[in-house]
Amino acid sequence: MTMKISEEAKVQMPMKTVASLIAMVAIGTWAFFGIQEKLNRQSTQLKIMEKDLVENTEFRIKWPRGLLGSLPADSEQFMLIEELYKQTDKHQSRIDSMLHNEVNIKALEKAVDKLQKDVEKLKDKQREFGNGNSH
Repeated sequence: MTMKISEEAKVQMPMKTVASLIAMVAIGTWAFFGIQEKLNRQSTQLKIMEKDLVENTEFRIKWPRGLLGSLPADSEQFMLIEELYKQTDKHQSRIDSMLHNEVNIKALEKAVDKLQKDVEKLKDKQREFGNGNSH
């Protein structure tokens, strides 16, 4: 038994049923496009987040290695540190030369002490000679 439907076939339906079918089709279409829009938004957001994640990972790896350059403040600090090293080296050489000076000063102090003792001995001999006491 085959059922043949032609263009002239007529179907009678209550208006309430027709309105319900139209409303259901409209609600279904609206729901479908709402879900589609939500999926598109989520997909776009995921792509943006993935791109940010890749860039963040690249930055995290390359920045500490110096592959992305350095901040101007970092460059300035490096120059200041280098200048401080130069000054420290100069101070160290001055300190080292002062240590040599200390040795020389101690040696000279001993020599001056000996000279003072010798001068005192000579003065004593001169006094004795001047007093007429000759040995």
